[in-house]
Amino acid sequence: MAGFLKSVLRNIDRGAWIRFFAALIALTLSFSAAIFSTVTKDAGNVFGTAILASVALLLAGWVALTTVPYLARRVAIRRVRDALDYDVTREGLAYMALVLVIGVAALNTGNNLLFIIVSAMLAAIIVSGVASAAMLQRVDMELTLPEHVFANDGVMGRANLRNQSKWWPAFSVSIVPPKVRDAKIKWMLHRSIFRWPPKAPPEKQWLKIPDLYLSRVVIPAVRADILREPVYFPYVPPSTSANAEVDLLFPRRGRFVQDGFGVQTKFPFSFLAKTRRVALKREMIVFPPVEPTDEFFQVLPMITGEFESFVAGRGYDLYRIREYLPEDSARHVDWKATAKTGALKVREFTKEDERKLRIVFDNPDPEMVAADSYERYIALAASLGWHFSGENTDLSFATAEPLTSPDIYGFLRYLALVQRRKGASILDSLPLSDDYNVIFTARPRGSIPTPLWNCSYFVFFE
Repeated sequence: MAGFLKSVLRNIDRGAWIRFFAALIALTLSFSAAIFSTVTKDAGNVFGTAILASVALLLAGWVALTTVPYLARRVAIRRVRDALDYDVTREGLAYMALVLVIGVAALNTGNNLLFIIVSAMLAAIIVSGVASAAMLQRVDMELTLPEHVFANDGVMGRANLRNQSKWWPAFSVSIVPPKVRDAKIKWMLHRSIFRWPPKAPPEKQWLKIPDLYLSRVVIPAVRADILREPVYFPYVPPSTSANAEVDLLFPRRGRFVQDGFGVQTKFPFSFLAKTRRVALKREMIVFPPVEPTDEFFQVLPMITGEFESFVAGRGYDLYRIREYLPEDSARHVDWKATAKTGALKVREFTKEDERKLRIVFDNPDPEMVAADSYERYIALAASLGWHFSGENTDLSFATAEPLTSPDIYGFLRYLALVQRRKGASILDSLPLSDDYNVIFTARPRGSIPTPLWNCSYFVFFE
């Protein structure tokens, strides 16, 4: 018991409690002085009335200027973060109009029954606000997103709403996106200390007083690129969670950001839509689309044909049937073709361990290719990379900037975020290897290094 009391006393904010009791005493004295000023006024003592009234005002003003701001700053950060936003609904407007009409009628007629009705209607608004605010404080949310997402390809996310209350269920709760706004500049007051002399060391400054200064603060924009529609939960029992599937569709590649969420309810009377802001940020990288297009079907056969010719040899995939040479093994003789032609024929295969393909993306200058063509060729590069990653191919990539990972997903992430920019071409510093290259470039044909022509297929930006 003694240890418990020590821990409680150790966690007490003594400064806040001292200010609280000092303010309580000051307000008591202020109230007493106000009462005695009324007594002295009735007794005809004008001087005493002025003194007592001044003391009451000074004590109340001291509490308002010193204690109230201090205690207000002691408010928990969570309460500030989870502040509630209120939006009046159409039902609420109609209800308030009805309350106003009945209230005017009660004032004009003096009917006590009308006053009771108005009081009950106003009490219903208060009860609604307290009940919904208490319910929102006890629910928490989570949004789970898929790891790999492609543009124009619908995916499913999962919204989770947990009711942390042990006794009370949650009714009619929605997970909503935040209100979108652009970045703006706002003037704000900041606390500071005025020091004199200003350039002297702190120990030699003989004047230090509290000060305020005005500065411009950039309020960042709020984006809601991921969750755009509310997710509704009609009922969540106590101490349980409810899940809902969320359809997500992104029309373009790039980075998508969600700056927070909101938990909203209109329970119980739908007078107000109350939203508790939830500081939960989400970010997604959407890859370019990989659906086969007309350009993909035009380019793929030519790349495949040249690639197979480049890696022609012995292996498992049949490349061609040719004339028998003395160094050929008898187990590769194609007896059916030999019988048809009357000459000894052998099968030639591609070597599996030599199927090395490298996709090179030479990012062009903005002046060299239009924006729509640029997006089209990014989609083509992504489609080819996705296609060959599913083949029996040793696939690698070369870009002007280092990839986050050397696999296909690192290349797709690069294509998701890349933009046209000026800079040196990667073809001038591309290391030569035994890989077959598929090169996306906007450089003129005459400026391409000669060694690349023998082991590459070029896709030129138009």
